[in-house]
Amino acid sequence: MAEIRKYILKHKNISAAALTLDCVTGGILSVDQVCSEAHVPVGVPVKKGRIDRSALNAWWSGRAIPASRSGLKEALLRMDIPQPQLLLEKCLGLSLSDQYWICPEGSKLSWEEVNFFQNPFSEDVGNILFGKSVDGNAVSLMSPDNTSDGWLKKRWILADGKRCLVKGGSGAVQQEPYNEVFASRLMERLNIPHVSYRLLVEEGYPYSVCDDFVTPDTELISAWYIMQTQQKPNHISVYRHYLNCCERLGISGMQAALDRMLVLDYLIVNEDRHQNNFGVIRNADTLEYPGAAPIYDSGTSLWFEKPTAMIRADAKTVCKPFKTSHEEQVGLVQDFDWLDFSALKGIEEELRELVRGSLFIDTARCDALCRGVAGRVKMLKKQVDSHSRNAIFPAAAQARADGGAEGQETGVQATKRQKTEDTRNDVKQDTAYSGKWSG
Repeated sequence: MAEIRKYILKHKNISAAALTLDCVTGGILSVDQVCSEAHVPVGVPVKKGRIDRSALNAWWSGRAIPASRSGLKEALLRMDIPQPQLLLEKCLGLSLSDQYWICPEGSKLSWEEVNFFQNPFSEDVGNILFGKSVDGNAVSLMSPDNTSDGWLKKRWILADGKRCLVKGGSGAVQQEPYNEVFASRLMERLNIPHVSYRLLVEEGYPYSVCDDFVTPDTELISAWYIMQTQQKPNHISVYRHYLNCCERLGISGMQAALDRMLVLDYLIVNEDRHQNNFGVIRNADTLEYPGAAPIYDSGTSLWFEKPTAMIRADAKTVCKPFKTSHEEQVGLVQDFDWLDFSALKGIEEELRELVRGSLFIDTARCDALCRGVAGRVKMLKKQVDSHSRNAIFPAAAQARADGGAEGQETGVQATKRQKTEDTRNDVKQDTAYSGKWSG
């Protein structure tokens, strides 16, 4: 018989559901009661007072460290934990991204007593994940590192009272931390709301560091879960579906936020903007949505795993989350009026200065990266100029797209075109980069 324990899934101090947890697998065996439907995690269906257990299990397991995490296998052996999902129970499922946690049934524990935003936490798990030694015989597993996402090596630390995320790089060039900081600086130039990253070098290895942008009163809801709040019709694109879901939830300013994100991802050739790498902010108390989350997690970019000889502005790369090519995806941008190309003058030299002194990025690669970035700016300028011409002469632009003559589209044809979007090159399967590209 499986070892089981009873818990209450809580949203801060509000009981959302009563659960039975399988302590061998870490999965949810049963949802015994729905206590507050409004506080069930966003995107997890509740029908006729019953939670979809499969969806809730997916949400729960999604909180765990992914199996693709660099160094995870060795870390689990050191902690004597057979699988990462079992770490969730050890920290009561607490995270630094939202306000959900599990409280043992019958316990009088409060969120104020245990949350990682207002209480110290152990850095043992993070140190083990980084291959560092841990003092003493007893390892404390009460850590937000148990619920950190992504494949790159990372850990949470406490620095001057702030919760900071430290994230490493991969492969022979360890480029992701530099990319993260460069993207941050690029967005600062363009006044794009973003998480600010800074560079840390320890024993020659680069790391990006950022402060937690979630507060004790807010939480990050990823685009993936926003899009689970409605069923997507087949004739609607992934992009339009996301906007529709946001509109239905009363989240304003999303078109402008996406315009900026897609422009950034075009410039830095982002290969991993999957649906958990962007999202919205929700107030955990009022359940209202102030708007889009600041842009974060942009390191898997700038031809990070390509050999130096293959780094070119026009090199074919993976694109997410809406279209399979960056050229088509940036075409979704509705408004470029905010984009100031003069602010990007010399941006490639800022990249050169950033990587100067790196033990992993040599001069040849640095030169190739700088040429590539300068080339992306020029390519984007052409895209924007084309967008402007099409805005001035929309009938001609549509005629060119349809292969017909200017002005010959009928009212019926226009209505049909608006109702049926082109979804042929939509991203069909939203998969996060895992360190190995499988096609």
